[in-house]
Amino acid sequence: MADAKVKKQSVTLSAEERAEYMAQFVLDPSCMAANTLQRLVTVQDGEKLNGIALEKELKKQSQQVVKGDLTQLEEMLVVQARTLDTLFGTLTTRAAANMGEYTNAAEIYLRLALKAQSQSRTTVETLAAIKNPPLVIATQANVTTGPQQVNNTITTDLRAKKSEPAPTEQSGDTRELLPDTRAPGAALAPDLSLATVGEVHRAADGSRQGEIVTEPLARRTA
Repeated sequence: MADAKVKKQSVTLSAEERAEYMAQFVLDPSCMAANTLQRLVTVQDGEKLNGIALEKELKKQSQQVVKGDLTQLEEMLVVQARTLDTLFGTLTTRAAANMGEYTNAAEIYLRLALKAQSQSRTTVETLAAIKNPPLVIATQANVTTGPQQVNNTITTDLRAKKSEPAPTEQSGDTRELLPDTRAPGAALAPDLSLATVGEVHRAADGSRQGEIVTEPLARRTA
């Protein structure tokens, strides 16, 4: 199909336009799928499929899926599931036929049969998910780099209670420190009864002042 299009349009296309056209052809899913089907599938008497007709039909089916019509895809999945199930039965029969004498061949057939069975089950699950998508109820969804779901059911009252300091036992006030209820003058006045130890118990000899200072402190502590 690509050769036919290039030969038909190469007369009017420049080298740059031809390269652009080929890039569009390679990146077009319908064109590549049509090219693959044309190489793999043969009609009766060895006749090849028409690439242009395949491309048009593939684009038509793709547009139906884009619009939300999944009829073709659902039919495809049903047929694939049935085909894989048939393949499972055929391979299991061949494995059973070789179990008595050719155990290695029986093991190979059985492994292939189980793979076909697994693929058939996966296809059925995919079809069921398309027909009946799961219902997800989320309180809050936080999506970052991938599909994640976080349900936040804890209220913010607990956070508010943690930030409030508990009242003290003596004052009943909500602050941690006790309030200063004294008058300003009393709060700032020095305590005259606490005089300097050196002035009250000063020795005649100034060199022994350090010893005299510690002695009254020891007595007062005792």
